[in-house]
Amino acid sequence: MSGKNPPFRVAIVGRPNVGKSTLFNRLVGRRLAIVHDMPGVTRDRREAAGGISDMDFMVIDTAGLEDAFDATVEGRMRRQTETAIGDAHVVLFLIDARAGVTPLDSFFADHLRKVKTPVLLCANKCEGKAGAPGLYESYALGLGDPVPISAEHGEGLDGLYEALLPFARRHGGLAEPEPESESTWGGADEPEDGDVLVEQERAEEARPLNLAVVGRPNVGKSTLVNRLLGEDRLLTGPEAGLTRDAITVEWSYKGRVIRLVDTAGLRRRANISDSVEKLSTANTIEALRMAHVVVLVLDANAVLDKQDLTIARLVLEEGRALVIAVNKWDAAENRAEAMQRLQDRLETSLPQVRGVPTVTLSALQGRGLDALMDAVLNIYGVWNKRVSTNRLNRWLEEMTERHPPPAVTGGRRIRLRYMTQVRTRPPSFAVFTQRADELPDSYVRYLVNGLRDSFDLPGVPIRFGLRKRKNPYADED
Repeated sequence: MSGKNPPFRVAIVGRPNVGKSTLFNRLVGRRLAIVHDMPGVTRDRREAAGGISDMDFMVIDTAGLEDAFDATVEGRMRRQTETAIGDAHVVLFLIDARAGVTPLDSFFADHLRKVKTPVLLCANKCEGKAGAPGLYESYALGLGDPVPISAEHGEGLDGLYEALLPFARRHGGLAEPEPESESTWGGADEPEDGDVLVEQERAEEARPLNLAVVGRPNVGKSTLVNRLLGEDRLLTGPEAGLTRDAITVEWSYKGRVIRLVDTAGLRRRANISDSVEKLSTANTIEALRMAHVVVLVLDANAVLDKQDLTIARLVLEEGRALVIAVNKWDAAENRAEAMQRLQDRLETSLPQVRGVPTVTLSALQGRGLDALMDAVLNIYGVWNKRVSTNRLNRWLEEMTERHPPPAVTGGRRIRLRYMTQVRTRPPSFAVFTQRADELPDSYVRYLVNGLRDSFDLPGVPIRFGLRKRKNPYADED
C-alpha cells in the first residue's frame, strides 16, 4: 500500500455485529477498530488507508445500520452511516453467512438498492461449510452475486479484489509503478550536505502533526473536534461515553496538515468494569502515546479534578506536549475562581512542568478555537526545539559558577564536564560527570528549571540524564 490517502473510497456497512470492524482491520492491516462480540460497539465512522495487493483505497468503517430515523443515539449513528455511503465510490454490504439472511438484512438491502453509490454484497464468516446456506440465501437480496469472505481468517480477499477492480480502475485505486530516477542510471549528482538538511526540514514540515483530544467523559471532546473540522463528523449528544473508538481525521490549519484524533472519555480505573470500556480506554491511551500534542479538555465548572490530573500526568510521562482547553467557558459559574483554581492546581500538582498553555473556549459556540490551535502549533515548536552544544556548555559553565554542585564524600565537589542535547520531542539532555549517581535531585531540578527559563522551553516535559564518563584515563575529581 502507498501509505498516502488514496482517492478511491470504500465504505463497509451492514447490520450490527456482522464483522464490519474485523474486515476494516483486515483491509488496513492493523488493529485500529475495536472488535467485540457485543453489537453496536462502533458508533462513529472511522477512515484509514488500506488495500488489497496493488489496489489502494480509503476504507470507511461504519456503525451498524439501525432502523432508526429520530434524534436517538441510533438515529444519529444511522445518519453517520448514510454520510459514509454518500462519500464512498463503492459500498461493501456485509452479512453474516452463518446467521443467514435476517429481516434486518433484507430491510437494508431494499434501502441500498435505491442509493446512487454502487453496492457489492459480501457474505462474511464463510470459512468452512457453516456459511454455505447463508451464502446461497443471500442471492435473494437482489444485489448481485455475493462475494464469500472470512474477515477474521483473511479468506476470499482475492475474490473481493476482482469485484472491486472495475471501480478501482475508474477512481484511481490501482498503484502506479514507481518511475525510474536518473540516479538509477548514475546520471544524478550527489546532494550536498546542506541540501540534505534542507530536505529533512521540508520533510518534517510536510509530516502531519498528530493531535489527540482527551479528557473525562462528556466534557465536549467530540463537539470540539466537529467545530474544528467545520462539520458534524463525529457523533455528539448529551449522553456520556458516546465515543468508543479513537477516531482519526486529517485536517489542515494555516497550511499545516494535522491528524486530529478524537478519543473515548477516560474514567477512573476503579470505575471501569465493562469490557468494551476497557478496550476503549486502551485505545485512548495508545492514541495518546502516538500523539505529538495532546489537548486535555476540561469542564469549566469542574476544573482539573483528580482524574484530570491523572490524565495530565500520563501525557507528560509519555513525553507528549500538553495544552489544556477549558471548555464550556460561556457557561462557567465563576470564571475568576475557575481560572485561579486551575493555576493553583497546576503549580501544586504539576510543578515539574511549568508554563503549560491554557486556553478558555466554547466548543458549542465555536469561540476560542483559533487561540487553541495557535497554542498547539506554538507548543509543538517548543517540543521540537534543539539547542546547540556550544550554547549548552556555555550555559552549564554559568550555572555551575553561580551555584556550584555540592561537595561529596571527601569534601571534593562534583564536576559537570560536558553537556549536549541527545534528542528532541521532548527536549532531552545529557550531562557527563564522573559521579553521576551522587548529584542530588535538588541540583538536577535547579538545572532543569534553568534550562526551561534560559532556552524558552515552557510547558513541555524535559528529559535530563546524568552519564558517567567512559574514558578510563580521565583524571578523578
